[in-house]
Amino acid sequence: MSQALEAFDAVKIGIVSVSDRASSGVYVDKGLPALKDWLTRALRNPITFEERLIPDEQAHISTTLIELVGAGCSLVLTTGGTGPALRDVTPEATLAVAHKEMPGFGEQMRQISLKFVPTAILSRQCAVIRDKSLILNLPGQPKSIQETLEGLKNEAGESVVPGIFAAVPYCIDLIGGPYLEADPAVCKVFRPKSAIRTPAP
Repeated sequence: MSQALEAFDAVKIGIVSVSDRASSGVYVDKGLPALKDWLTRALRNPITFEERLIPDEQAHISTTLIELVGAGCSLVLTTGGTGPALRDVTPEATLAVAHKEMPGFGEQMRQISLKFVPTAILSRQCAVIRDKSLILNLPGQPKSIQETLEGLKNEAGESVVPGIFAAVPYCIDLIGGPYLEADPAVCKVFRPKSAIRTPAP
C-alpha cells in the first residue's frame, strides 16, 4: 500500500527517559536517541517528538505524562525506572495517571525479554490509556527497547515473537488517535481488515 507522505496522518509522540544519573549529567542518556531512532524508522507518518529527560521521582514522572497527553501526544513512551530497585517508580507514576490499564503490553514485554534473561520477571513495565493517549513503559537499554518494540525474528527475517508495537496502531485507532502506518520491513502491525484504511488516490 503506497501513499505519498502527505497522505499519512501527522502524529505527536512523547518520549521520556527516566534516570537520576542521566538527568543530572553523570552520563549521556541513550534512551531518548534509541526511541527516536526506532520510531523514525518504523513509522511512515510525519512525527513531532516531545522529549523529556527527568529523574526517578514519582510525582515528576506523573506530571510529565499528564503534560505530554495534554499537549496532544497520541503515544507516550517511557524508558527506565521499571525494575524492583527503591528508586524505580515509573510504573507507579504511570498507573497513577491511568484511565485504563492495558496489561497485555507488559505481559508481552516480559515474554520477549525472557528469551534472553531469566531476570526479565523482575521487570514491571506496564501500559495505560489516559484520555486519547497510549502510555507505554519500556526497558532502559537501547537493545531491549528495539527488541520489545520490534519483536524477535529468525535468520530468514520471519517473526518468531511479535513485538508490542504490532498492536500499537490499532490501539490508537480505537481510542480516537491518528492512523499510524508502519514500515513492514521494520515492524509489521496488525489491524482487522475492517480497520485498514484504503490508500488515498
